[in-house]
Amino acid sequence: MKTKITLLLAALFIGLNIGFAQQDEECMTKLSIFHEYVKAKNFDAAYQPWMDVRTKCPQFNNAIYIDGEKILTDKIEKSTGADKVAAINDLVKLWEERGVNFPEKTPKGEYGAQSCQLLYDNRAILNKTNEELYACFDAAYQADKATFTNPQSLYTYFSLMVDLFDAGKKPAEDLFNKYDDINEKIEEEVKNYSESLNVLIEKETAGTELTSRENQYKAYYESYLAAYDQIAAGTDEKMGTRANCDILIPLYTKNFEANKENSVWLQRAAGKMSEKECTDDPLFFKLVNAYHELSPSANSAFYLGILKDKEGKSNEAISFYKQAIDLETDNFKKSNLNNRIALKLKSRGSYSQARSFFREALRLNPSNGRPYLSIAAMYAASANDCGDTNFNKRAVYWLAADEAQKAARVDPKLAGAAAQSAANYLAKAPQKAEIFSAGNSGQVIKISCWIGAQVTVPKM
Repeated sequence: MKTKITLLLAALFIGLNIGFAQQDEECMTKLSIFHEYVKAKNFDAAYQPWMDVRTKCPQFNNAIYIDGEKILTDKIEKSTGADKVAAINDLVKLWEERGVNFPEKTPKGEYGAQSCQLLYDNRAILNKTNEELYACFDAAYQADKATFTNPQSLYTYFSLMVDLFDAGKKPAEDLFNKYDDINEKIEEEVKNYSESLNVLIEKETAGTELTSRENQYKAYYESYLAAYDQIAAGTDEKMGTRANCDILIPLYTKNFEANKENSVWLQRAAGKMSEKECTDDPLFFKLVNAYHELSPSANSAFYLGILKDKEGKSNEAISFYKQAIDLETDNFKKSNLNNRIALKLKSRGSYSQARSFFREALRLNPSNGRPYLSIAAMYAASANDCGDTNFNKRAVYWLAADEAQKAARVDPKLAGAAAQSAANYLAKAPQKAEIFSAGNSGQVIKISCWIGAQVTVPKM
């Protein structure tokens, strides 16, 4: 009978994809019991057999830690006061035990951030200070930056830095460095998810239907990209006016001599001054030239293009912008660079050139819909200048609406903004009564000027 039971349990474990490292019948039996309780969401009943296995056989199976997290999370949600504190601390301890007993399945950055986030979310009841919490996140980040990828934890980590800066406990330079560090990390994660998503978008664009599994992956990638987009906006909002020219210029001036051979420092300083529109100050010129001389790169060439733009030397600026693109080898970064250049050209009214760079940005990263919205905005801004009649001028808004709608199709996180833009453009385009009066339903209108496109009048 005992042999039959053992074989039955072994077969059950195979079905659950559960393996074991030591032959202990009691642990095997109790693991099966608590696992079934967890599946039924009867966490209270699961607690004692789970604790027995956790205590006696900590290396028996990773299910101890997977199910244990669910058991303790339920206990945290249901308890209050000292019981809640005990359950929170025990969950943190459980993750530490998992790291000891199953290190290959417990990435330090991921689980460290998870623990710190739990402490942060319950900081009031745990009496945790901002210094303690920041130190927790920083230790996890430094231990394993590669797997510290949770969007919420990245934001919390930076938010704590800002709070410590506001309290006078962190200097401005630490704040700016951490801002750059977190944003570079966000960009890295966006790059990873975008490249995976682009493969699926290109497949769809080619007319091939995605499998159900591919659609699941697509939704997964899109959800994470939306989360990182929110976090990027959140870090900018949290930073607010703390990084302005009045703060940046004295700080970077003071530290320039000590860092003029440090390409990372020069790049970040020039980037921050460019981002905050501090490019009129002579310090920006010093930073850019020192950076380009020390380490010629796509970024340094881009900043030199900005300088030439400031001098009114448009052709030289374009030359440096193109050099920047040639120096960049990563397609995702090259797409971002094309978009940045296009935005510069758009801001000075060079719409035709800007569109070329926007389109290249789209080619390199088709899952980013922002260039479509920028092209749409340029079309709309040119409506009065393109077309020989009032009707044809307003027909430009149909083109603008079409570009905005493309943004929504490839980039769900922009769906709301894109739909609002498209609706706004369509409201300015000729309406049904005007089309009926003009008698040109279904006809093709050629749009001249820099746009050089054609649009079909909707059929009535």
